[in-house]
Amino acid sequence: MQHNTIRIAGPVGPIEAALADPGPPRRGIAVIAHPHPLYGGTMDNKVVTTLSRAFESEGFAAVRFNFRGVGHSAGAFDEGEGETEDAVAVAQWALATLGASPLWLAGFSFGAAIQARAGRRLPPARLVLVAPAVNRVAMPNVPEDTLVIHGEHDDVVPLSEVMDWARPQGLPVVVIPGGEHFFHGRLPLLKRLVAAACRS
Repeated sequence: MQHNTIRIAGPVGPIEAALADPGPPRRGIAVIAHPHPLYGGTMDNKVVTTLSRAFESEGFAAVRFNFRGVGHSAGAFDEGEGETEDAVAVAQWALATLGASPLWLAGFSFGAAIQARAGRRLPPARLVLVAPAVNRVAMPNVPEDTLVIHGEHDDVVPLSEVMDWARPQGLPVVVIPGGEHFFHGRLPLLKRLVAAACRS
């Protein structure tokens, strides 16, 4: 599927994004957020692109984007507040541009935390949170059908801290055995899990 680099009007200026669109009829729209901007996170992160390919394989339009201050996106890092505004703006653009389709919000690490926050304002048909940075960003409770995927040996966001966040919500967490934060060697499994969720 062809990926087109686009610019989306954001709260502080243009947001750089990449769109892969199968055209109608689409099964849905997925907006995917990247890890922490101050630690090298971009929309070209391998986990983010794996998520995009998973959605594309299931007939979704997939939109990856750079948070403010990353790549060619205007602005500067805003401690998660402005980044939530960016995520909402991209999702609203996708719905307005691509038409009425089920909206899925997905993210990796910092991006997962931001999408959990954005989901309170939209709301999406479903959330997909991969290695959510519960220890870096205050995260709200999420819907009971949220897909949370985490590595057993994540050394950036310990699994125990994700479980502490999920436990009071009665929220299941899919644990990838032996997986660490960036899912080295386990990206095909991550892709299969997300693709299966799209079919469920």
